[in-house]
Amino acid sequence: MTNFSYDEAFSRNLGWLLESEQLRLKHTRVCIAGLGGVGGVHLLTLARLGVGAFSVADFDTYAQANFNRQVGASMSTLGKKKTDVMVAMAQDINPDVDIRVFDQGLDAANLDEFLKDGDVYLDGLDFFALPMRRLVFARCREMGIPAVTVAPLGMGAALLNFVPGGMSFDDYFQFAGQTEDEQALRFLVGLSPSMLQMSYLVDRSRVDLAQRRGPSTAIAVQLCSGVAAAQVLKLVLKRGKVIAAPRGLHFDAYRNQLQRTWRPGGNRNPVQRLLLRLAKRRLKGAT
Repeated sequence: MTNFSYDEAFSRNLGWLLESEQLRLKHTRVCIAGLGGVGGVHLLTLARLGVGAFSVADFDTYAQANFNRQVGASMSTLGKKKTDVMVAMAQDINPDVDIRVFDQGLDAANLDEFLKDGDVYLDGLDFFALPMRRLVFARCREMGIPAVTVAPLGMGAALLNFVPGGMSFDDYFQFAGQTEDEQALRFLVGLSPSMLQMSYLVDRSRVDLAQRRGPSTAIAVQLCSGVAAAQVLKLVLKRGKVIAAPRGLHFDAYRNQLQRTWRPGGNRNPVQRLLLRLAKRRLKGAT
């Protein structure tokens, strides 16, 4: 059996990375909540980038409905815990990787332990897990940890970074005092001010925010992982421009379009308020 060599395994990163930068990634810890669609592929992409430590959280098991987008989902993993499958896949890439596992998911009691020593937080929570998402982003802000969310929308990826000293998650999305349905709508429109994906949604009945249901593609998930990994690299190595909320990016592979977004005030912005009204009309079940 071939002995594992970190230097050899990730040597092809060099050129895009300096040796000193690769070493920094080796000693970086990324916290990922949710190992389903985006979270699972985030873990593997960063493992191949040479990130040496992770904290991961997920309480769920694999089902056939996950097959269309989740990198760990297959006939052989049906019913298995996502943490077990994804950790094994990451260890198969880097046997020396340090992974702290929270296989019962996150709550207020274990959140600090999950984020301990974290350099960056990556959001992989289910779209509708908004109370937990708000809690995680708020705690990241208090602990000075940059928090990245890249949303898989249609066949594209929409990026928002929340960095220490910048606009907060709650200030941007304006969830306070809103119903669960309104929060879900605000999250969708806040993630995607350009709403590029809506022009090719061929069956709107498949989107029902009230019933916590929406379509997805592996195309979007794979795009998200590359965008997210680039943010981790820039944040950790402190090189390259980091775009932070209220600014964002949305790239749609189907539309062949990149949209740079800027929403001062987040969902309080007059343009956003108009988009929210329009989205309510277009997405039946959102109100």
